[in-house]
Amino acid sequence: MTGPGGQPAERARPVSARHFVRLKLRVMGNNFRGQGWRIAMFVGGMIAGLWFAATGFFLLAAPGLADEPTYALMAAAFGGGLLVLGWLLLPLVFFGVDETLDPARFALLPLSRRTLVTGLFAAALVSVPAAAALIATGGLVLTSGLLGGAAAALVAAVGVVAGLLLCVAASRAMTSAFATMLRSRRVRDLAAVLLAVLAALLGPLQIVVVAAVQQADWDRLTGVARVVGWTPFGAPWTVGIDVAEGRAWAVPVKLLITALTIGALLWWWSRSLESAMVGAAGGGRIKVRGGGAKARGGAAKTGGGAAAGGAAVGGAAGAVPGAVGQLFPKAVGWARRDRFGALVARECRYWWRDARRRANLITIAVVGIFVPVMVNFGGASFSTGEGMEFAAPDSSPVLVSISMVFVGLLASVTLANQFGFDGSAYAANVVAGVPGRLELRARMAAFSVYVLPMLAVVTVILGMLLGRPAWLGVMAGSLLATYGAGLAISAFVSVLGAYSLPETSNPFAMNSGAGVAKSFLTLLSMLGTAVASVPMVVAAALLGDAWLWLATPLGLAYGLGAALLGAYLAGDVLDRRAPELLTAVTPRR
Repeated sequence: MTGPGGQPAERARPVSARHFVRLKLRVMGNNFRGQGWRIAMFVGGMIAGLWFAATGFFLLAAPGLADEPTYALMAAAFGGGLLVLGWLLLPLVFFGVDETLDPARFALLPLSRRTLVTGLFAAALVSVPAAAALIATGGLVLTSGLLGGAAAALVAAVGVVAGLLLCVAASRAMTSAFATMLRSRRVRDLAAVLLAVLAALLGPLQIVVVAAVQQADWDRLTGVARVVGWTPFGAPWTVGIDVAEGRAWAVPVKLLITALTIGALLWWWSRSLESAMVGAAGGGRIKVRGGGAKARGGAAKTGGGAAAGGAAVGGAAGAVPGAVGQLFPKAVGWARRDRFGALVARECRYWWRDARRRANLITIAVVGIFVPVMVNFGGASFSTGEGMEFAAPDSSPVLVSISMVFVGLLASVTLANQFGFDGSAYAANVVAGVPGRLELRARMAAFSVYVLPMLAVVTVILGMLLGRPAWLGVMAGSLLATYGAGLAISAFVSVLGAYSLPETSNPFAMNSGAGVAKSFLTLLSMLGTAVASVPMVVAAALLGDAWLWLATPLGLAYGLGAALLGAYLAGDVLDRRAPELLTAVTPRR
């Protein structure tokens, strides 16, 4: 076969994992070009990752430095198991996963499933979290070397690498599968209920676990560690300790367990990944009726991801009443038939249909129950066999107010990058000239349609658990005040610090550096909201029983006033920098 000029045509080279790695590095470099804040965020993430890596390294190396083989086994089994669980669950709750290489981009390319999975898997290993985990678990290599010599250290190094592969495979398989499931409303609703119930049990369970640890027999814990070491959670991390203790025969068996688990996870990921790519490529049907196009079958995304009906965003600025009426889901039929009502209806529909937004609502449900139960589950005490006692702190109106402050700020912080959900679809609002104040008020109202009922449920559940119905007013007042103040702070943060999200069907996906940006913006918004909520805690401490009656009306007035003031001031900033905001949230291809 010849090419132009009679020269032999160069045969296409098969695509391998190194091509995906090189592509990821190139995309990361292009994303950082001309974006000083992205570079700063990435450097900050590297520093934070190194700090966590160094802490983990010394914790896992401590048993070897102290010449304690018993503690070495428990550190390897329990520490490694917690690391795997962290990689499984944290992306679902907070950080997300790096989607610099969006799998949907490869949907139309002639790549086999095996090539795509291995390539994306290799690219996922090139990240700050993976490097931090590798450094941290290097402490196991040092411990094994100190206890069992060079052979044990070498085997531990192999186990650490296998464990890292297990963590990354588990994380990607879980987030991809969960993203695919969230496209089903029934599964989404069931997942929300199950996660909320699980979160409600975490507080009491932690107290029981802490007490059990204090009463535990260390010999029995060693037996538990040996059992965990034969599961995928602990198998790769304990092979070096096995060599040090003279159980070299266990090494090939545990490595086989790890390899089979990684293979099963990659197979699971390949199935959910293909489903996600098909859903992204053909997620909507367009039905033409009467000369107009109507979106069917879910969220037809434009750019960064508006849901179905995104083309009607511009009509929110001045649509005729009939067109505006088409935007209103049944849940917001009470809204005014004007620009504000249309914007509220549009945002309500997006929060209901967009998988990425639904994932944030599930997080609010989880955290909303988890935090107050953890803080206020008082009155429980446990004693150890050595006469030591463990007692959970007794709850009080002040402690309840503090826990509600945490719930309120964690709920409102979801809007810290609210324009990032729209992506390039926000251009419709810019072209339509939607006033900034109107835009922010509508977004706050639509988000509150879903969040305020959840916060009310949290208040009632906590009052029932504590057996203090008289404190419901304090809880509600603190929640409303903090939530309103958080909306105001998040309005400013979302306008001044917005960043783009990847165009993908995975609601937990993050572009390179965006996970660090998310954590920093979240921290900034949380700190500002906490400072703004201090008066509610001070009032609970100083006013005594009178605050039981005054908390709800004053908290409502404080929160509503703060939210409206924030929308008023941040709206002016939004009007001035709408083009810059659109550029910031538009994904770079």
